[in-house]
Amino acid sequence: MQDLIQLLESNPYPGRGIVVGTSADGQPTVFYWIMGRSANSRNRIFSTTDDGIRTEAHDPSAVEDPSLIIYHPVRTMGSSLVVTNGDQTDTIVEAGEMRAACMTREFEPDAPNFTPRISCVLADDGSFELSILKRAADGSCLREFFCYEGAPAGEGYLLTTYEGDGDPLPSFSGEPVHVSMPAAAAAWAALNAENKVSMYAKVGDEVTLFNKHLGD
Repeated sequence: MQDLIQLLESNPYPGRGIVVGTSADGQPTVFYWIMGRSANSRNRIFSTTDDGIRTEAHDPSAVEDPSLIIYHPVRTMGSSLVVTNGDQTDTIVEAGEMRAACMTREFEPDAPNFTPRISCVLADDGSFELSILKRAADGSCLREFFCYEGAPAGEGYLLTTYEGDGDPLPSFSGEPVHVSMPAAAAAWAALNAENKVSMYAKVGDEVTLFNKHLGD
């Protein structure tokens, strides 16, 4: 198991990330954050909706292209919670399950990065699924799925869009990383101060939003 705080502090640009597992006091927990290098990507905040959250432009007059930055990262699906880094959240909720939905989607069309789509479904019993859709070497879409019965208290699994900074950005590779599950505020503080934008945290039934543009 790796220390999540150390991983985040040592990586200036993991991109968008999902950590799912169990808090130190035994509650199902999920974090989702967004980061940005461009002004368009950084011009965002998280706001609540009836069934989760959505991204919004902090300054609507400065939006250049909303197609890949405005979406619903978090929605409920029955008693489960869906968390993703794009509009595949809606695809999963409409399908009612992750695998069938993700088989109809692929990585983002943002050449040369071809940002992977990462997704999570967290059940109310603490079990969860993770998925990544990324560009293979031959240009096709590689779809990977990981299913977990849960995680012990204080532990979780990390999935990010990128391994780190670069040009083009290197896609995440391998299995989700087994990590410690810190307090939400500690994870937010560990993200690179220049590149972080917003973070969603749900610990049990308690939801906390962190928005850099709003002073968090």
